[in-house]
Amino acid sequence: WATTRHFLTAHTVLVGMWKTLLISVLSQVVGIVLGVVVAVMRSSGNPVTGAVGWLYVWFFRGTPVYLQLLLWYNLGLIFPTLSFPGLGSARTIDLMTPFMAALLGLGINEGAYMAEIVRAGILSVDKGQTQAAQALGMSRRRILRRVILPQAMRVIVPPTANNTISMLKTTSLVSVLSFPELLYASQLIYSDNFKTIPLLLTASIWYLLVT
Repeated sequence: WATTRHFLTAHTVLVGMWKTLLISVLSQVVGIVLGVVVAVMRSSGNPVTGAVGWLYVWFFRGTPVYLQLLLWYNLGLIFPTLSFPGLGSARTIDLMTPFMAALLGLGINEGAYMAEIVRAGILSVDKGQTQAAQALGMSRRRILRRVILPQAMRVIVPPTANNTISMLKTTSLVSVLSFPELLYASQLIYSDNFKTIPLLLTASIWYLLVT
């Protein structure tokens, strides 16, 4: 326990905790944005956008996030270079850093779960609300922004809060990419001093405090 207390405020651990919070927040933001877009696609009634949205949710919810992280990180094995219209091209290995692979892996996976949460929120709003807004001459985009989404928030917010807590803990998986978040920072220390259990307890205490 003395070792655990000692490393609670170690610089490496504190930096790892900061990076855990950073990747958690950014990934959750990506997930929420993607979730709203995909939920609207699935609720639009257009068979093409609906099918694309369904395929996205099916794949990213149906495969482990750990696997998805590895796929993003090793993308350069399939596409050695990535081209951007009007901007040129770059080596994938230079672009797909551990941070970027973690952000894409966690954010896109979260988007699939958020899409179902947002869609459930949209479906919870009575159709009469949409019909009344249409009778007033409001456009589809304005109806979504001013009528449907605000009322859907009471269904969307509680599970989103739970997902945010889950995201914070899921970031521990990105240690496989050598991204120096909290768990990987602890692993770096105990690989040097062999105090494995005390350092894992240090990481556990920080996770508990933050969640």
